[in-house]
Amino acid sequence: MIRRVITNRTFQVVAVLAAVLVALLLWLGFSVLHVKDNIESARGDATQARSLALDGDEAGARRAAEAAADAATSASDRSHGVVWSAAASIPWLGAPLKSVQQMSDAVADLSTDVLVPSAELATVLDPAKLRSGDAINTAPLAAAQPQLAAVAEKSAAIADEVEQINPTWLGAVADAHTQLQEQVDEAAATLNGTNVAAQLVPSMLGADGTRKYFLAFQTPSESRGTGGLVGGFAILDATDGRITVPTLGANSVLRKPVLPQTSFGLDYDTIYSSYRPYTDPRNANLSPNFPDAAQIWIANWRYQTGQQLDGAVAVDPIALSYVLKATGPVTLSGGEKITADNIVPITLSTSYERFAGDNEGRKTYLQSIAKAVVQQLATAKSDTGAVLEALGRGVHERRIMVYSTDSADQRILESTNLGHQIPDTPAPYLQVALGNASGNKIDYYLRREIDYRAGDCKGDTRESTVTVKITNTLDDLTLPDYVIGSMGTRLKVPKGTSLTNVEMLTTAGSVVKKITVDGTTPMYVEQPLHGRPYLATMIRVPPGKTVTVTVVLDEPTNAGEPVVPIQPLVDDPKVTVDVPDCAGAN
Repeated sequence: MIRRVITNRTFQVVAVLAAVLVALLLWLGFSVLHVKDNIESARGDATQARSLALDGDEAGARRAAEAAADAATSASDRSHGVVWSAAASIPWLGAPLKSVQQMSDAVADLSTDVLVPSAELATVLDPAKLRSGDAINTAPLAAAQPQLAAVAEKSAAIADEVEQINPTWLGAVADAHTQLQEQVDEAAATLNGTNVAAQLVPSMLGADGTRKYFLAFQTPSESRGTGGLVGGFAILDATDGRITVPTLGANSVLRKPVLPQTSFGLDYDTIYSSYRPYTDPRNANLSPNFPDAAQIWIANWRYQTGQQLDGAVAVDPIALSYVLKATGPVTLSGGEKITADNIVPITLSTSYERFAGDNEGRKTYLQSIAKAVVQQLATAKSDTGAVLEALGRGVHERRIMVYSTDSADQRILESTNLGHQIPDTPAPYLQVALGNASGNKIDYYLRREIDYRAGDCKGDTRESTVTVKITNTLDDLTLPDYVIGSMGTRLKVPKGTSLTNVEMLTTAGSVVKKITVDGTTPMYVEQPLHGRPYLATMIRVPPGKTVTVTVVLDEPTNAGEPVVPIQPLVDDPKVTVDVPDCAGAN
């Protein structure tokens, strides 16, 4: 009898516990759905708030941001309840719940600390209000900069926090994490870009007095370290946000100094001195370090005119094609229309055939195109947002470069994609640059594949392999010698063959173990450049052929995501990077 009573009581206790457990699971399931709905609602309102802020709708952006904050706070409160927190603490099984807790907190922080204050900056974030006639409104940007800096810093911190969240084994949570990461990264990038603009634009566009810049038009059909040969140039004047172009000329207008007007030291000179980069305008940008080219242009312009410039800018026709897509075509004096679709083939290919034997005529023609596009950009009445997006694409592809003689401005530029300096990062690094060695325009037909692979993180060093494939797609040997000949070298090179210097900058502390060109050992240079390992070898690529350069390196197992800047040429190269981040490995 006693045993039966105990059994019944045990059953009752178990039944009660089971009922409680079922109730808790039902409540937890309901909470999961509720939190999921709140997070999705908050993310939707956040997207709307950001869009309205960029459109300059302060009231709408504030309403959407506050709605996002309410939904995100609700999700965060519910996901931190006693039952949820207990379930989240269960090893492995509770990992998705822990991740949802962290994501709800991140969305709440994004809404409250980023989106709500961003709504107050809607008039500054609105691209359409940046322009007044043919000038940029620099004062509002400057006034908003301190607040922008605070919001940008918080946004970046949230993006870092989201990146650290474990997406866990549950697919739905992993997908939500990916979507949230994309959203917070985009918000951080927008705010950081706007903050950088607020720091740079007022001073660089002459809010405190006129600034003057050397503008180089790079021609990537004849490659140089920063992109292409400088075929033309302009001097830009910037005053109170208004840009004018008082001087425009071909590279032949630039005088050659008798003596170098600046110097970058023994390492630089050992690599490049035979090409006279300090005194020959055609070779001033051989180094892939843009500040080198900029300082040479500025120093040589002072030698030629006595005028001290405040910086330098470089662009190429592909970047200009993005601008024309936003602003619309330009019409030359003869009635010819230059569009986003035809500016690249005209400036980099067909003009050489059209003006075969008339080099000065071709340069005059290209100058007229450059002048029309720059004036179109300076005075464009089109969608300012579209123009900024076009410029942003050019910056992302490294087709727009900026240098300032103002040390404070230059420090900021070097923290962005505009600087194009050789960085001193210890992270895994590879920069491949082609340099045309035959003085022709054959690089218009070159296509690149770059492959960078490294071993695991065991030990202090690891072996890495860089493979660069260069393909010459030229199939018309009737083109003028100016295009496919070899007038810039004394070497005997068959017509249509690319004679190219393949240069590489590699991870700090790396050492070359082996280098081959199509399986054979070539002559090569190994030398530091601005404190980073540099090597180069010259290759010949016949029409229709591919040449493969393979370099095996012994490099430190340094922490950090690999950095692989791409030289802006005509092609869109195939780039493969398989290099593990060795943070915490040793």
